[in-house]
Amino acid sequence: MNLTPNALSFIALTNEYCQVMERTRETSREEFVRTMLKLLPRIYMAATDLDATVIDDDDSYIPSFLEEEYYESVRRNVETLLGPDDVYLEVFEEDMKYSDTPIAASIAEGLCDIFQVLYNFISTVRELAPEEMAAPLAAVKDDFGAYWSRPLCNVLRALNHVRYNSSEDEEDDATDMVD
Repeated sequence: MNLTPNALSFIALTNEYCQVMERTRETSREEFVRTMLKLLPRIYMAATDLDATVIDDDDSYIPSFLEEEYYESVRRNVETLLGPDDVYLEVFEEDMKYSDTPIAASIAEGLCDIFQVLYNFISTVRELAPEEMAAPLAAVKDDFGAYWSRPLCNVLRALNHVRYNSSEDEEDDATDMVD
C-alpha cells in the first residue's frame, strides 16, 4: 500500500498534536489554545478523509503504549495551563437528556483522550513500513468514528470560547478600565 497524501498529512498532524500536548509546560496559554484551534480541525478533516480499508478486521488494532501516569501528567499540565477555563458545559452528553442540571466537562480531559488515541497510533506506525500501515490507519479511522471525533468537536467549541471569551480576557479588560 502506498500512503496517500492525506494519510501522510494525518500522520504528520497527529505527530504534531502529540508534540504540542507533551510540551504544554513550555508554552503560553494563548499559544497553546491558538495551536489547538489550528490543529484540531485539520486532524478532523484528515481523519474523515482517510481511505483506510483493511480486508481482515482482526488486523485493525492499535496496541496501548501510553501509560496512565503519563496521561495524567499531560492532563494536569493542560488543566493548569487553562486554569478556570478548563471546565465547560457539555450539551451533547447523553446524560443531558435525563437531567435538568448542566454537565461539566474538562478541555484537558478531552484533549488527553484524543492524545491517548493519537499517541498509541503514532507509537504503532513509527517503525512500520508504508505497506504495513493499512491496519493502523483503518483502526484509527474506526476509533475516530466510534469515539474520538466527538471529544474533538466538543473541545474545539470550548477552546474557541476560551480564545474569544475567556475569563482571563475579562480580567485583562477590567484591569485596562482601572488603568
